[in-house]
Amino acid sequence: MSEVKQQFWYTEEHEWVQRTENGTVRIGITDFAQHQLGDIVFVELPGEGATIEQGAEIGTIESVKTVSDLFAPVTGTVLKVNEALESTPELVNESPYEKGWMIEVEIGEDVEEALSKLLSADQYEQLTANE
Repeated sequence: MSEVKQQFWYTEEHEWVQRTENGTVRIGITDFAQHQLGDIVFVELPGEGATIEQGAEIGTIESVKTVSDLFAPVTGTVLKVNEALESTPELVNESPYEKGWMIEVEIGEDVEEALSKLLSADQYEQLTANE
């Protein structure tokens, strides 16, 4: 069974969102998603300063099985990109919630309002139980 973190928010496309201490959010793909993809060999992400819009494609993840699109769970500006993924994309498999995070974003609207549009951990567990 895949790990689902209780203090995170999720999307139906299997991205997670974690609120950080400085009012930004950190984004990655879920443990469920990395299991489905298999061994990840390449991650393409937006650059720092890029504006992302909720629901829009923001990059791709390539595994030995397939290439999948990444979608923005929130609207905002990319402040940080996990540069370790350029040389070590397998961090997403090894540690999807810690070392395998992808981008940090400053949300363009009220953080609580943005997060309220996402799935809770319990809702995400129900979603993945059916897949």
